Amino acid sequence: MESLRLAVSHRPALPLPTPHGHLRRRHVHLQPSPNSLSLSLPISPHLAPAARRHLPPLLASASASPAASPSPAPKPAAAAGGAKPLPLLLSVAAGLAVRFLVPRPAEVTPQAWQLLSIFLSTIAGLVLGPLPVGAWAFLGLTATVATRTLPFAAAFGAFTNEVIWLIVISFFFARGFVKTGLGDRVATYFVKWLGRSTLGLSYGLAISEAFIAPAMPSTTARAGGVFLPIVKSLSLSSGSKPNDPSAKKLGSYLVQSQLQASGNSSALFLTAAAQNLLCLKLAEEIGVKIGNPWITWLKVASLPALVGLLVTPYLLYKIFPPEIKDTPDAPALAAQKLKNMGPVTRNEWIMIGTMLLAVSLWIFGETIGVSSVVAAMIGLSILLLLGVLNWEDCLNEKSAWDTLAWFAILVGLAGQLTSLGIVSWMSNCAAKVLQSFSLSWPAAFGVLQASYFFIHYLFASQTAHVGALYSAFLAMHLAAGVPALMAALALTYNANLFGALTHYSSGQSAVYYGAGYVDLPDVFKLGFTTAAINAVIWGVVGALWWKFLGLY
Repeated sequence: MESLRLAVSHRPALPLPTPHGHLRRRHVHLQPSPNSLSLSLPISPHLAPAARRHLPPLLASASASPAASPSPAPKPAAAAGGAKPLPLLLSVAAGLAVRFLVPRPAEVTPQAWQLLSIFLSTIAGLVLGPLPVGAWAFLGLTATVATRTLPFAAAFGAFTNEVIWLIVISFFFARGFVKTGLGDRVATYFVKWLGRSTLGLSYGLAISEAFIAPAMPSTTARAGGVFLPIVKSLSLSSGSKPNDPSAKKLGSYLVQSQLQASGNSSALFLTAAAQNLLCLKLAEEIGVKIGNPWITWLKVASLPALVGLLVTPYLLYKIFPPEIKDTPDAPALAAQKLKNMGPVTRNEWIMIGTMLLAVSLWIFGETIGVSSVVAAMIGLSILLLLGVLNWEDCLNEKSAWDTLAWFAILVGLAGQLTSLGIVSWMSNCAAKVLQSFSLSWPAAFGVLQASYFFIHYLFASQTAHVGALYSAFLAMHLAAGVPALMAALALTYNANLFGALTHYSSGQSAVYYGAGYVDLPDVFKLGFTTAAINAVIWGVVGALWWKFLGLY
């Protein structure tokens, strides 16, 4: 029997995000090095040549060499499956307590009250995690149908939601950026232009993310597929190693600066993050429809988001300073990398053209009758027809299909709660409480926005938070007299800014924390500090700008 001999470096591999913040490792280094481990992988001599072509690329590209067949390794013990007992018990108990122990208000129907109890159990499970998010959401959906709370068609109605399919397609666009290397090339150019100092390097990375954000609608994909590899390469070349005292030389600062700035990049453009699109759909269900959404979004967010992008790297440079202040070698390293990458490839040009078309249709499509999801479908079709992506790429994007499942379930349940009057009942109750304190609408706006923001400490997903609470909080704003457009957009901008609160608050947070450059106490401290600074920026600069635009 022949075998494949691989040299696997023990250097840490790039952590890539799964949709809920967990990390998976990849990149096996095939070149032997002094710090590598040699592995022999047996391959049957009877394996047909055609079958060999279907081996994973790692194995197919390795050179074969004769070796003795190793004795079979013992199988690792299977991980315990099923739900975690205590989180399961607490999640189910939350819904049962509301259903059977809390008196039903007279203005709420039995059907609506039962749906609310199932929804609360679902949200409790998202926080406590008895099962993966998709599995737990499916259990909630099953409960609504099995108890005849909702008919099958109503329970599954959100699976035809245009916004959800737009979010799914955005994952495929992000894969195209990573697969072609276009995102890496753009970011490397900014490092070449601005990277002579550590602060300039940070600004180069932050600006390059804002540059590609509208066409790469996933903050997590930008973090794991583009910016973390660049940050790690620059840090290691400066002697800044993860899980080591040298991390504070450069890596710690670059990781935190990029994470904290990414919230403003995602808030700047409607198509920069999945939760943005969901918020607009939920707002429309409440009765807040935003005309020409792409332009309106950009106009309202532009000034506070740009101020936030400019302030964040400098703020962190002062409160979390790197030991290395100058990086004179970074532009040369970037130039060498660009040289090694060669000229822009055919697939990169196709990606550029397709994204320009998609973004143009997102901006102007409403005037010619092309919806955002149709624009995205056209873009994806071009990438498939010209071979930039293939269908296997789409099938392997598990995060997209997982998001489709649990996202549609949450949106569907939230929509039914609105239709059955639960959201309006909750908002009226909240409005009465706020009125009892004689709060003006600006004061109520501040209280509700702060509550919505800091509740995120309980969530491990921005989109789950939005699906669970956006509709209710928007309805509370409206009941308190807050101008509708201002309330809807401010909540959505917050949904981007709270993604850097903790190491678990978003997919990108998990990616950057997993790199090993920042200690956990620093993550919490910097997350809270930057949140306070963003509150000042968006609360002062944003409020003045929105007054100028006539939002209130």
